[in-house]
Amino acid sequence: MINVALFGLGRIGQMHGENLHAHKKFNLKYTFDIDKNLSKKISNKFDALPIDNPRTAFQDKNVDIVFIASSTPTHINLINEATKYKKIVFCEKPLDLDIKKVNSCKKRIKKFNPKIQLGFNRRYDPGHSSIKKDLKKGDIGKLEKIIITSRDPAPPPINYLKVSGGIFKDMMIHDFDLIRFYLQNDEVESIYSIGSNISDKRFNKIKDYELASCILKSKKGVQCIITNSRHCSFGYDQRVELFGSKGMLISGNKNKNETQTFTKNNTFQKKPFLNFFIDRYLDAYKLQLDELAAYATKRKQPISSFEDGRRALIMANAALDSLKQKKQIKIKF
Repeated sequence: MINVALFGLGRIGQMHGENLHAHKKFNLKYTFDIDKNLSKKISNKFDALPIDNPRTAFQDKNVDIVFIASSTPTHINLINEATKYKKIVFCEKPLDLDIKKVNSCKKRIKKFNPKIQLGFNRRYDPGHSSIKKDLKKGDIGKLEKIIITSRDPAPPPINYLKVSGGIFKDMMIHDFDLIRFYLQNDEVESIYSIGSNISDKRFNKIKDYELASCILKSKKGVQCIITNSRHCSFGYDQRVELFGSKGMLISGNKNKNETQTFTKNNTFQKKPFLNFFIDRYLDAYKLQLDELAAYATKRKQPISSFEDGRRALIMANAALDSLKQKKQIKIKF
């Protein structure tokens, strides 16, 4: 069994805990959260041991993986410590909100030959990954456009939004990563972004945006379009379109079921989209753990790395710069 220490037991941490506990290759040995009562409660559920200090897990030679699902400001310090103790690290996105801290961490941990997998779960979605395979096979010829739509059913709580880093670093960062995932041996070179608040004026007070869109261009000329919304009346809207010289590939939404209703008033009426990101990407989160297990046992490199997290953050910063300056921004990695 692969021994894991899980740090952070909020909504996403508990979801990861459920999946780790159910996975046949993992043993959830330790849990840690700043809320000690929560840590004790969750540890009992997962047959794990609650600890008061992460150092307990770092110093335990039997711990193979440190799984970081705690708040974003804690990520870099935990990565620094975990790599020093030669632990494999899984870290949720984003690495940090400050690219200077991320760059400093990259330099600091290099000497430890770090083994880090980033939590870009959408790379593992069966639909999203399937069109990547078809693209590589040449099914649509040369890639010319990438169009990504991401719309949440409703905004997170305002207290979360205040510390999230904004729509580009918190939400669109997944789409920035997907762009790079599909570009393969190409890379993004420029970005132009816009943002606005129409329906929810709370975003004005926290200097963030409920709606944002970006146009990016790769070094080979591929046009990339991302559109995000913090709210969507018809569910969790997640679509990816790859347009090429010989065709098109689409990874679409998931409905609650595939039933279609036909009546005298409606045809092809379907059930609503799944309404929660954990439900929409349930398979992706599990496949992500399969790769983490392979990383720990076979040293098979994961498809999402520390560098992927760093570059996605650079793109998010460039998007915000473009919005503020109202011009196209060159991206330098």
